[in-house]
Formats: sequence, C-alpha cells, structure tokens
Amino acid sequence: MQVQISYEVKDRLENVCLGILIYSAKVEESSSRFLELFQRTIEGLNNRYTMQDIADIPHIRSTRNAYKALGKSPSEYRNACEAMLRRIVKGNGLYYINNIIDVNNLMSVTNGYSIGSYNIELLSEPIELKRALDGEKYQGIGKDTVNIEHLPTLYDKKGAFGNPTSDSRRAMIQIGSRTIMSVIYSFDGESDLQEVVDRYCDLLRQYCSVDKIDIMMVR
Repeated sequence: MQVQISYEVKDRLENVCLGILIYSAKVEESSSRFLELFQRTIEGLNNRYTMQDIADIPHIRSTRNAYKALGKSPSEYRNACEAMLRRIVKGNGLYYINNIIDVNNLMSVTNGYSIGSYNIELLSEPIELKRALDGEKYQGIGKDTVNIEHLPTLYDKKGAFGNPTSDSRRAMIQIGSRTIMSVIYSFDGESDLQEVVDRYCDLLRQYCSVDKIDIMMVR
C-alpha cells in the first residue's frame, strides 16, 4: 500500500507520523469475551479521568496542537479519541459496532491516539495525508455532512475519506470478509507508537482471528 504525508503537512507538523496496519479479517459482532474486556476498560477509564483531564492526555494534546497549527479549532472539531473519552467520563459509554471497530476504539481510548480503520477494497492508491482544502466536506459515518476543511485528512484518487475527527462513509468497515487498513494518527512522533502497534496486533489476533498483519510507519 502506497501511503505518504504531504509536504505541507510535514512542514506545519514536524512530528507527524502514521502507524499503519494492513490485514484481512472477517468483520462480525464482537465476542462476549472481548466485550467483557471492553466494558471493564470503559469503567476503569470512567473512574480514572475527569473531564478536565482529557485535553491534557499527551497524545490528545498533541493532536489538538496539530489542529491549531493547521488552522482548525480543536474544541469545535474534537478528535475522535477525545470525543470518545468525553462520552465515557460523562457515563455514556461507547456503542458496540463490530469486532474491528470495537478493537479500534479500545486501542484509541486506552492510548490517546485517534485511529481510523478503512476498507482497502474501496480505496485507490496512492493515499496521502493532506491538509483539507477550504470549505471541503464529506458525509460522515452516522452523521450528515462533516466540515473537514484544514483537518489532517487522508485522500486517495477519489478524494478525502478519513481524518482523526470523523471518517467518511465511503470506506467504512462493514460486516463480511474485508481487507483493512487501520491508521494510528500520531502528531508527537514515534515515542510509544511501536508498542501501541504491537498491542493492537495482539488484540486483532486474539479477538478478530487475524493472521498476517503488515505494518508500516510513515513519516
């Protein structure tokens, strides 16, 4: 898979990096065993954080700073990890989607990185992380039109399809046998990125019966 970061983004965000996992999986409902882990984790996070703590979690803080550097308000357009943690701290929990997205979300809220998972079969290479253009929008998952202008956004030949706040419907993960690209958006370098990737792989193997996983670090 050919993935790169635009010169404009690298110029504005010195420590931008993408941790990428590519794998095939049967997408289905999460097992009860995984959901028990998921729920225990949610309860632990609810007890651990207050609303005031969330913006200062290191990887969330770096994502917020990246948004500011690109000209986007991090308070009006919260990154997905921050938004999920706010739901958790309010006591609203998280929705169960499917095994791949549930693992995606568990990894995100436990590490502070926003993570997107995309159906590779619906994408066209090359893929590039760019600063979204003025006024750009797309249809979000479970949402109406999302204003993505100035967000760090993934593009393929067909246009924008994902960013750390809200992904588009075009490459969303649906039930069935799929080839998937999961992207960890890092804006503070690779400090613990390999450790997070390794844990992500463990969860995919254990709870999604994933066998082979290709890993890339894109800088």
